Amino acid sequence: MQQRVSICRALIHDPELLLMDEPFGALDEFTREFMNEELLRIWRETKKTVIFVTHHIPEAVFLSDRILVMSRRPGTILGEVVVDLPRPRLPEMRETVEFLEQVVATRHLIGLGAGDVPPEEVPTL
Repeated sequence: MQQRVSICRALIHDPELLLMDEPFGALDEFTREFMNEELLRIWRETKKTVIFVTHHIPEAVFLSDRILVMSRRPGTILGEVVVDLPRPRLPEMRETVEFLEQVVATRHLIGLGAGDVPPEEVPTL
């Protein structure tokens, strides 16, 4: 309920940009998935730009059109995954091959970033 109130509190001011930093991190998996769907509903209705920070890769794929992978300190962008899954995003999409391919591509980019690969050599997937 606190997450819903926080989103409502942010939207009440009608911002152009909604910045969400790990908003669902403390939730159980079922509630997290519900909140993901609720966020997508809000996005469809308001068309607000949302910058969503998460360490949960399937969540990033489900919610995003673009995923930017950042390095550790100093925080630089290592690469980008363009999520080309159709909208509307429905819960059953999480079980498709296309969804899992996007998850794997994102994991791969994170793995490249964790090594000693210079940022200019990390591909855009």
